[in-house]
Amino acid sequence: MGNWVVVAQYENDTYRTEFIRRGLETKEQALEELHAAAHTYVPSKHVVEQWRQVYRFADQESYLVVIKGRLTKWECTLRIAELIPDSTDPAASERARAEDAAVEDAAMEDRTAEDSAVEDSAVGDRTAEVSDEPQDRIPPGY
Repeated sequence: MGNWVVVAQYENDTYRTEFIRRGLETKEQALEELHAAAHTYVPSKHVVEQWRQVYRFADQESYLVVIKGRLTKWECTLRIAELIPDSTDPAASERARAEDAAVEDAAMEDRTAEDSAVEDSAVGDRTAEVSDEPQDRIPPGY
């Protein structure tokens, strides 16, 4: 699982952050997804688009998207972000990366098994051990 995401941030009564794409491996992949989203992203509040203006910020890693609907004008910021460890303990960070790799491997195995339509009784029930230490990762399936 990658550490890069593309997010939309906007205010709709409250300030909101919406994840457009998660799990991107590299910054370049995230930038490609960001560029594509700048012209195709549709907000979840169902704005009927009449026109769209896209402004790129000087950092080249974020956009301001203005969409004119029938009644309102809607604005959001699209940007990329990298997941970083929130712990100062390098061992906790390494454990989280190892857990993420194990979860990703398990998901890949599940997809391979589904694609080949083969029942594998050896897979069984996969349960993750819960640690009392800080967790530096996005929960699986989130």
